[in-house]
Amino acid sequence: QVRLAESGGGSVQAGGSLRLSCSASLDTDTTYCLAWFRQAPGKRREGIVRIYTDSGDTRYADSVKGRFTASQDSANNSLYLWMNSLKPEDTAMYYCAARRRWGNEDCYLQEFQYSRWGQGTQVTVSS
Repeated sequence: QVRLAESGGGSVQAGGSLRLSCSASLDTDTTYCLAWFRQAPGKRREGIVRIYTDSGDTRYADSVKGRFTASQDSANNSLYLWMNSLKPEDTAMYYCAARRRWGNEDCYLQEFQYSRWGQGTQVTVSS
């Protein structure tokens, strides 16, 4: 069974950086779409980046493009999110999510497409 666990959240001042980690217990010989989402209080959950476990291909939301970088460490079954130039509007609970990828299908940053979620880690950016 796929299990995900995020860590690395915290409080930082605007302009600072954080690295989030997601420990992913994934089935071997299966290709997944992994993604980072975030949800600010009173707002809908927003997909910010997805990555394919077979190719490492990534796609970012415009809101984080150029500031955030996702990477994976397949040997350690980990997914990372490097967040730079943080802004107060980046304050949110951050979640990693996973779904099986079938063949060459595209995976999008839509919450309903992902069936496995971590418990989240809080990121707070102060001005």
